[in-house]
Amino acid sequence: MGSQDQKRLIVQASHILAATRVLDAFGHVSQRHSDRRSNFVMSRSKAPRLVSVSDVLELDSSGHPISEPGARVFLERFIHSEIYIRRPDVMAVVHSHALAVLPFTVVSSVPLRPVCHVCGFLRSLKAPFDVAAVAGEGTDLLISSAALGRALADHLGEAKVALMRGHGFITVGGSIQEAVFNAVYTQVNARIQQEALRLGTPRYLTDSEAQACEATTLTQVGRAWDLWVQEYAS
Repeated sequence: MGSQDQKRLIVQASHILAATRVLDAFGHVSQRHSDRRSNFVMSRSKAPRLVSVSDVLELDSSGHPISEPGARVFLERFIHSEIYIRRPDVMAVVHSHALAVLPFTVVSSVPLRPVCHVCGFLRSLKAPFDVAAVAGEGTDLLISSAALGRALADHLGEAKVALMRGHGFITVGGSIQEAVFNAVYTQVNARIQQEALRLGTPRYLTDSEAQACEATTLTQVGRAWDLWVQEYAS
C-alpha cells in the first residue's frame, strides 16, 4: 500500500467516524505504517470531519511526527503508539468519546456486553480502565504519556475494545476497516443495550455465540466499509 493510499484511508475513516457520531470535534484514528511497521500514520491535531490528505502524518514508535517535525499532533497519540508496540497483530486504532458508550464507563453495576449478532467482538470486554489507578487522583484523565499509554495497552490485552472511565473507549482491528467497524458497532451495541434495559433484563450473547458471531461478521466488514465510504467519504 502506498503512502497516498494510507493517507486516503485515514481521511475516509475520519469522515466516516465523524458522520456516524462516533467522533465529534475530538477523537482520532490511526493505522500502522505499511512499510515501517514500528511507525504509524494519523492526522495532525484536528477535528476528524475536517481532516484532509495533507493533514495525515507519519509518527514514529514514540509518537513523534517524522514526516513533518514540529507539527501539532494529538496529545493522546500514546494510546496508539503503545498499542502498536504491544500488539503486533493490530493494524489500526480508534479512540472515541461517543456519548452512548460513556455511561458504561462510569456505572460499574451495568457492564457493556454483546447484545446483538454484529457485536460479538465485545465478548472480551473488561471493566473500564481507570487512569487514577495508575497516575493517582487529580489527573485530566487523558493518556498524555508513554507510561499511561503502556498501562492502557496492557489493560486492553488481547481484546478488541477497552473502555476508559469517564473518558471514552478504544477499538483495534487487523485493518482500518475492522477498527472503524468495531468503533461504530460499539456505539450501536451501547444504544441497543440501553434501550433493552428500559424494557427489562436483556438476554446477552453467550461467549460461544459471541465468538461465532464475531467470526462471521469479520467476513462482512468490507460490506459496511464500502457503504460508509459511499455515504460519507466519497
